[in-house]
Amino acid sequence: MSANNPFGQVLVALVTPMLADGEVDWSGVEKHIDDVITAGADGIVVTGTTGETSTLTDAEKIRLVEVGKSVSAGRASIITGGGSNETAHAIELYKASARAGADGVMIVTPYYNKPTQAGVLTHFRMVADATDLPVILYDIPGRAGIPIMYETILRAAKHPNILAVKDAKGDLSEVSRVLNQTDLMYFAGDDANVLPTLAIGGTGLIGVTANIAPGPYRTIVDAVNNNDLATATAEHQHLEPLVRAIMTHVPGTVATKYVLHGLGRISTPRVRLPLVGPEEHEAAVIEDELDLVKNVAGVDFSNFRPDRNAAAGGALPKVAGTTR
Repeated sequence: MSANNPFGQVLVALVTPMLADGEVDWSGVEKHIDDVITAGADGIVVTGTTGETSTLTDAEKIRLVEVGKSVSAGRASIITGGGSNETAHAIELYKASARAGADGVMIVTPYYNKPTQAGVLTHFRMVADATDLPVILYDIPGRAGIPIMYETILRAAKHPNILAVKDAKGDLSEVSRVLNQTDLMYFAGDDANVLPTLAIGGTGLIGVTANIAPGPYRTIVDAVNNNDLATATAEHQHLEPLVRAIMTHVPGTVATKYVLHGLGRISTPRVRLPLVGPEEHEAAVIEDELDLVKNVAGVDFSNFRPDRNAAAGGALPKVAGTTR
């Protein structure tokens, strides 16, 4: 991290470990944050998509920032990624996150409402106006229903607090175009695109698979920083079957928790409804993909003990909903 980049380069889109009843496993959260930082992450995004932000309460979101800040102890930035598709609610959440110690905020494109680009831009500007924290815009049309259009990104880049984009749109030609015309930093939001994004001038990643293997992503980023494409490419190739296992068969959160639990790193693979654990055929495909994973530093699948029964279904938490 530096004055020019307050976020870091290897950012983990953190899962939120939970107990069997669906309540947050706070000791598990602490352990997992420490594990990924120790293994090479220099940024943690809590309450993002992978963290199940849609089914966390506001109180849980703020506590995740507080816990992250305490555990990181200055070793990694803590970015809050929850947001809201209601601008007023998003502003409240980010103000509360700033008070809790967040180092930055990640604003997702308003989802479900499907506003015009004028509405998207106004949303971003008003949230950025309401905080002094550095801002990452999250462009994920597959979940939000709409993209952040190129012209909107250029206009948003003029805001002094908007410093970066997490790109899950996958249009690398547009990424190059924006990088050529703005000072925005770009973070790969699709795990398969980490190396391509870095190769065209991107800053880093906000990765799901990094929950399992942050070390190899540290190696990729450091290698690119040192103009060592051969090392970066080798790590990219080693990670490819793991990325495919995590990102292609069930929601990334579900697959990641299934694998982390099978490796003994979290106490349960529980997710909150409407997410559910992998069905038998889905779990089988994930396990088949994992059989192809070789030479990934920090991951030993010879000790992988998946538990399909523990992963089955989903939980209804005691306090439901993203209440204010």
